[in-house]
Amino acid sequence: RVALLTGCVQKVISPQINEATIRLLNRHDIEVVVLKGIECCGSLNHHLGKNDLANKTFKKNISIWYDEYLKNGLDAIISNTSGCGTTLKDYGFIFRSDDNFKKKAKKISELTKDIAEYLDNKVKLNFNTKSINEKKYKIAYHSACSMQHGQKIHKEPINLIKKTGNEVLEIFDGHICCGSAGTYNLLQNDIAKKLLKNKIANIEKIKPQFISTGNIGCITQIANGTKIPILHTVEIIDWYTGGPKPEVLKQL
Repeated sequence: RVALLTGCVQKVISPQINEATIRLLNRHDIEVVVLKGIECCGSLNHHLGKNDLANKTFKKNISIWYDEYLKNGLDAIISNTSGCGTTLKDYGFIFRSDDNFKKKAKKISELTKDIAEYLDNKVKLNFNTKSINEKKYKIAYHSACSMQHGQKIHKEPINLIKKTGNEVLEIFDGHICCGSAGTYNLLQNDIAKKLLKNKIANIEKIKPQFISTGNIGCITQIANGTKIPILHTVEIIDWYTGGPKPEVLKQL
């Protein structure tokens, strides 16, 4: 039984990511709850230095999730946006000196798992052999900064994609940002454009048929620079375990 953070940006511009996540988990006998009152993780205000607003959101989220954990039990809090997941995993550190919240915040951070991390480590996935035996694709994997640097998660999404029978292509200079970086693509637009240009050049060199990543900010940023389809890793895994083929790949 897990709680899903549906996010504020993602559920508006790419609701199919949450839909794929819920379908996939339900298909593997995992109950998913979306708790009322939790909208944003608080990271955008946190990044902008609006600490009072951010802390208000943090405390509200911590209280709601912790109450659910005590009353009904939660095995994990799932984030399918790595920027949000990084912030949730920092709740414990942020409130380490707050006597009223440090215990609750620490537990919420411990419960938080990125969807790829959770699937790779905790779920025995039932892959559809018919899908695996059909057409093979070359998939470029973009490792979001908040995923690989913030959460130290890199191999798990790659492991998952490899299990679909497709070829995973890692991108040269993959440790460098695509230029999204939360709000910095808006606040530091010139730098963001240069980073995007370099990222797209490195992606197009390896000639993938599509791109996979684990962060809505990266998906939006990279999609602005190339015609190569890009989607969330969980959409691929949902597809290969019995879900629908993602809309963005219908032409392939």
